[in-house]
Amino acid sequence: MKNSFLKIAIPISVGVLAILIFKSCSVGIPEKATAIHNFDSEKYLGKWYEIARFDFKFEKNMNQVTATYSKNPDGTIKVDNKGYDYVKKEWKQSIGEARSVNSESEARLKVSFFKPFWAGYNVIDLVDYKYALVAGKNLDYLWILSREKTIPETIKTRFLEKAESIGYDTSKLIWVEQK
Repeated sequence: MKNSFLKIAIPISVGVLAILIFKSCSVGIPEKATAIHNFDSEKYLGKWYEIARFDFKFEKNMNQVTATYSKNPDGTIKVDNKGYDYVKKEWKQSIGEARSVNSESEARLKVSFFKPFWAGYNVIDLVDYKYALVAGKNLDYLWILSREKTIPETIKTRFLEKAESIGYDTSKLIWVEQK
């Protein structure tokens, strides 16, 4: 009886694990969103200030958040996220890696801070490589980034309207304090 149970339980467990790993690598894009084409990852490299985001556990209570992108020796992109946890009164840093999902000329990337788990990172609007609207794999993730600590009102309005047209509830955005 015990042997029969193991013969069934082990393949089921392996199958469930395979499904979980596959789902963890889900790097989709929201249904109505389109990633930027003719994307130049070299121009995207450098420091970005987080202007707004949807809150989630990895950035909870964080201000002064930045993301710095640079090339790794193997051609992937190093992601260096930093922010100040104003509750714990300490700086936090997370280093990850980004790779193209389809082609390097499309701004659809996958990012990992905990391999083998990847998340979608889709640049869906970009102004002169100075301001970026970034979507995750679904409507739970959204960021507004800038090369400066502020963003012009016209760009803010443009990004909010685009996000809303895709289905995002922009009233849930947290506006990050940048000192």
